[in-house]
Amino acid sequence: MITLVLGGARSGKSEVAERIAVRLPAPITYLATLVPGNDPDLAARIDAHRARRPAGWRTIEAGAELPALLRSVPGPVLLDGLGPWVAASPGMIVDTAAFRATLAGRGADTVVVSEEVGLGVHPATKDGRRFRDALGELNQSVAAVADEVLLVVAGRTLRLDPPGTR
Repeated sequence: MITLVLGGARSGKSEVAERIAVRLPAPITYLATLVPGNDPDLAARIDAHRARRPAGWRTIEAGAELPALLRSVPGPVLLDGLGPWVAASPGMIVDTAAFRATLAGRGADTVVVSEEVGLGVHPATKDGRRFRDALGELNQSVAAVADEVLLVVAGRTLRLDPPGTR
């Protein structure tokens, strides 16, 4: 089962994903893609995420090698999230098709968290537009193989129907 949890900044998407993952058979592996660098605010947010996780979850910090890690990790995975992975990739270019195939080929449940970038203003910079476009395309690709897609807004969850079902 692949579950994609989308939402904006501070929407509650990570908490929703954690509530889904906690119901999966243990052990759970948490693949983290955000590296705080020297940003104390970001480090505090990461600490809050860590504090919410059950003690039995294993955390792996994933960088550019995210697809290979995802292939190698047995059992259920909570991947949080796609945005930092895209942002840290050279030129914000990721192999969307290969990542989608990796997800589809996993033999265990996978919960994927990603930022929904299609609800904001038009980015003012070329890099901002490149990020929005790359992550938007990746989100659509993951949604195409996901069994369930959820959108989190203000802590509330909406189930999104597959294309053509309405």
